[in-house]
Amino acid sequence: MTQILELRGVKVYGYRGDRLSNIDLTITPGERIALLGSNGAGKSTLIAVANGSLTPDSGIVLWGGRPITHLRQHQRQAIGTLWQDLRLLEELNVAQNVNAGALSSRNLMWAIANLLYPLEIKACKECLKAAGLSTKIIFANIRELSGGQRQRVALARLLRQRPELILADEPLFSLDPILTEEILNLLLARTTRGPVVIHKTLLMSMHQPDLIHHFDRVIGLRSGCVVFDNSSDELDAKALAWIYQSE
Repeated sequence: MTQILELRGVKVYGYRGDRLSNIDLTITPGERIALLGSNGAGKSTLIAVANGSLTPDSGIVLWGGRPITHLRQHQRQAIGTLWQDLRLLEELNVAQNVNAGALSSRNLMWAIANLLYPLEIKACKECLKAAGLSTKIIFANIRELSGGQRQRVALARLLRQRPELILADEPLFSLDPILTEEILNLLLARTTRGPVVIHKTLLMSMHQPDLIHHFDRVIGLRSGCVVFDNSSDELDAKALAWIYQSE
């Protein structure tokens, strides 16, 4: 099967040893991958390398067979990232934050106009509804929202981007069980919700091994190295203990 994302011999140096060490991975269309590992194992670094925001010290990252560093801005839109800290713009309203997901496919004048007054409100509302939010908050300031609402606004922004691959950096961290299930179901939807397309390919870092049955494949990181890469059915207690074993 054709790979959409490849990491070949990727290494990222750190102050106390390699943050990533000789990572070789491929992601194919339609895979749902859980990325496991203790804090500091390299999960966030791997996601940053995979989306091109962090250049490895050695090795190469390929998107569709092309070096990710050679992609133009609109081509990078095919890779969407949901960060643990959400990275919402606090001084803007909900619609303007959702529209940030479309910036890569728009020009500078559109971006400036959106800062003056949010554009394409209908598309924003559709993304909010798909993320399980009321459209009544569309002009609310981000500072006025609860933690759960902010999480969903970040998801709506991701849906506005319409990426082919979603990279999610511990999106379930600190969520209550009900919201955890709702966010997970949205990310794994593999469907179209009205005009909103949710693509099939997902790499999600997490700390909930009890949820890995929702995924096709599990990648385990330990001290910047891949120590497990297999189907979720193969992740037994011994493999899990090896992934999370203390140094």
